[in-house]
Amino acid sequence: MLTSYQDTAGVWTIGWGSTMYKSGIRVTRGEKITREQADDLLVWEIKNKSIAVSAALHNVALNQNQYDALVSFTYNVGVGGFVNSTLVKIVKKNPCDPYIRECFAMWNKITVNGKKVVSKGLTNRRQRESDLYFSPKI
Repeated sequence: MLTSYQDTAGVWTIGWGSTMYKSGIRVTRGEKITREQADDLLVWEIKNKSIAVSAALHNVALNQNQYDALVSFTYNVGVGGFVNSTLVKIVKKNPCDPYIRECFAMWNKITVNGKKVVSKGLTNRRQRESDLYFSPKI
């Protein structure tokens, strides 16, 4: 975690899943950070993803679990992926639509040798996010 590594899709990552630094520079091979820097990046990432979710869904009433699930999703797929997703379109129409589960599940693939393949890790992550989204209010 404190040394850069490639995630399952081969993207250079560091800390708690950051693919870039606050400066906008992408993570590359052989980089090292401290635990404090990793935690700082995590806070920065969550803040940015939270702002994106709030901006995209500013007129939609969400409970905390729904919001948290969408921030987790955005942390993983990126702001661009989130704002252009079917998931956002469906949540805007009806945040209780059961089809939202399928919208989360659509994002379970990685690119390997130029082809999209299902990732067990992403499948599990999307399941946990959709379970959180549809869990009772906290």
